[in-house]
Amino acid sequence: MGEGTFGRVLECWDRQTREYVAIKIVRSIRKYHDAAMIEIDILQHLAKNEKGTSGCVQIRNWFDFRNHICIVFEKLGPSLFDFLKRNKYSPFPVGLVREFGHQLLESVAYMHDLHLIHTDLKPENILLVSSECVKLPGCKSSSDETHLWCLPKSSAIKLIDFGSTAFDNQNHSSIVSTRHYRAPEIILGLGWSYPCDLWSVGCILIELCTGGALFQTHENLEHLAMMERVLGPLPEHMIRRASRGSEKYFRSGSRLNWPEGAVSRESIRAVKKLDRLKRVRDIFLQTYWKVY
Repeated sequence: MGEGTFGRVLECWDRQTREYVAIKIVRSIRKYHDAAMIEIDILQHLAKNEKGTSGCVQIRNWFDFRNHICIVFEKLGPSLFDFLKRNKYSPFPVGLVREFGHQLLESVAYMHDLHLIHTDLKPENILLVSSECVKLPGCKSSSDETHLWCLPKSSAIKLIDFGSTAFDNQNHSSIVSTRHYRAPEIILGLGWSYPCDLWSVGCILIELCTGGALFQTHENLEHLAMMERVLGPLPEHMIRRASRGSEKYFRSGSRLNWPEGAVSRESIRAVKKLDRLKRVRDIFLQTYWKVY
């Protein structure tokens, strides 16, 4: 069903319960083994406090097979990223994004109420509950072919992958979050807490509305420049508290060292082509009504 650096996820048949399940098989490497045991603790903690629906994937069981930690989950559908990819990165309808956003915020609120921070929210870690979809005519391509547009039959989603989840009272000095969804306080070495999840949610919702990641970068200074381009200058109180390692990103006190510090002209162009957040919203709405 999926594969990553940690190992792979297989669809399996549970002969006792007579249902399909998903089993995450973790590679027999110490750091992945330790992360899997942390994930099991988090999943059990989430399940123990479940009231109604948390919007988090349910653990069924776990076992150790030849030093491979195997975690048994309820079987869910594809990720939101899988759907974007399948539709050639066409955006979801705004009404559907609203439903996803509502559920996502409820799930994050549930975790935060338990003093847990996910730290790795992204479309790949949000799964649809059902694999069922409906196919509709999409946009015509340059060759005048009409591509079928796939939409989920149900908007129900659940969060997965709690291997990087942390309690709020733990030490928060490490780098967390996948790059495109990483909050500025993490880049600046300020430490992080609940707000880093909310930053990721914002990035996810824009991606679902536009079809592409907002901050497509792999370099810290360029990432900060993109943030300023979209949202305006970084708050001075954050810059004043930035770690020593982050001082190189600034000049003249609180001014970002941009474009002087850019690694290439391509990097400068990548930042320049971004629009202010309000403009991104306006472009999306115009495109949405034009296409859909």
